[in-house]
Amino acid sequence: MAQATKTKSASKKSAAKSGFSARLDKFFEITKRGSTIGTEVRGGLVIFITMAYIIILNPLILGFSPDVEGNLIGGGDPALGAIGAATALTAGVMSILFGVVARLPFAIAAGLGINSFLAVSIVKGVTWPEAMGLVVIEGILIVILASTGLRTMIFNAVPAQLKTAITVGIGLFIAFIGLVDAGFVRSTGLGAPPIGLGVGGVLVGIPTLTFIIGLILTAVLVARKVKAGILIGLVVTTVIAIVLNAIWPSGSMGVPGTETYNPAGWNLAQPVIPTSVFALPDLSIIGQVDLFGSFSRIGALAALMLVFTLLFSNFFDAMGTMTGLSKQAGLADKKGNFPRLTPALIVEGAGAIAGGVTSTSSNTVYIESASGIGGGARTGLASLVTGVLFVLAMFLTPLTQVVPLEVGAAALVIVGAMMMGQVVDIDWKDWSAAFPAFIAIIAMPLTYSIANGIGAGFIAWVVIRSLSGKAKEIHWLLWIVSAGFLLYFILPLIQQAINA
Repeated sequence: MAQATKTKSASKKSAAKSGFSARLDKFFEITKRGSTIGTEVRGGLVIFITMAYIIILNPLILGFSPDVEGNLIGGGDPALGAIGAATALTAGVMSILFGVVARLPFAIAAGLGINSFLAVSIVKGVTWPEAMGLVVIEGILIVILASTGLRTMIFNAVPAQLKTAITVGIGLFIAFIGLVDAGFVRSTGLGAPPIGLGVGGVLVGIPTLTFIIGLILTAVLVARKVKAGILIGLVVTTVIAIVLNAIWPSGSMGVPGTETYNPAGWNLAQPVIPTSVFALPDLSIIGQVDLFGSFSRIGALAALMLVFTLLFSNFFDAMGTMTGLSKQAGLADKKGNFPRLTPALIVEGAGAIAGGVTSTSSNTVYIESASGIGGGARTGLASLVTGVLFVLAMFLTPLTQVVPLEVGAAALVIVGAMMMGQVVDIDWKDWSAAFPAFIAIIAMPLTYSIANGIGAGFIAWVVIRSLSGKAKEIHWLLWIVSAGFLLYFILPLIQQAINA
């Protein structure tokens, strides 16, 4: 009798578990998209590991740049801990929101490029709260464009071959980022060539060696179709990095061009076992926003131009990233459209608003999400897992610094190679399509910007196709967007004229 009761109880627990799993599966369409809950969880973990560097990097980019009044974010000493905590919180909340609403395996965090533009350019003329106010305005405009359907219309107006080129360009860009992060490719400091192998044509340092080990290991695991091969590669290479650093301490790389620069050092975090893993987050910088202060400080026209620059960069960077990720995940149709497109665009735009409110810069979809997709993630459950890990990272900031950037770089190169495979879908025999596609692909890594590659590709497509007698085939929105990109590229000249 007792045994029968135990069996009945176990059956109820199993049924309850199965019921929850079934609801989870139905909500995220896990089985429908050819995935499993375990695969999604692993994918979310991989995405977090490859993105966790932003918790360290974003404070370094934003924390040391004085604004027009000589103040830093927070008003005093570099608020690195506060920026790191706010960065993790924003990325966590927005990734969870994206996973639940858009139900796609794309994670969100502070956008690289936009944060540098804020730190290097915008705050030279306004205060940090005013700069974040511009970011909030930019985010509001993106949400309006997405909600009204205009952003979706622009997305649909992009030809399929150009969307494929964007995907391939992002893959090349991801691989290039990985090679640079690992020290495999570095700036030569010369006019020609601008970049080269290692230092003076020679690979140096244990960190770069660790990257090579991780790259080979992960490539073999993927080639042998090992489940969770990318995650296994990340974990094993991190252990190897800790061991190598313990035997041959390399220190930190530092800043190139300074006396403390150590080309053989680790880029950002050193792989050491932390003495503690828990720290209370400092959220003091959240809410330090002046929405319209910049308009009175520098004038409405100059402020609007800054908003325009932020808008264009974020708008098309995110569009290109989501195009590439959806195609890699096999979720895009022949035209490059993917499920729940409008909600995805709205939530991504809300990321800019959230980034401005939390003083962490505009948040956007991350190309590193491709690492989880490469491991099999296909649904928003992966983004939800990544988001939860980011929220936990607020309290575990010492632990997030264990994985060095060089380890994550190996995964990026692998994923970049995967995305490059779609280059065969471009009709290279049709020069009017092949040349604009080539321009879009090559411009992304060489200018270190997805938005620049998209803009150059759009302009080339309109010009080459129209002069080849195919002007009627070009969507009218593409003409408008290309004209906007032309303005985007010459905007610095206009700003110089205004300031002259």
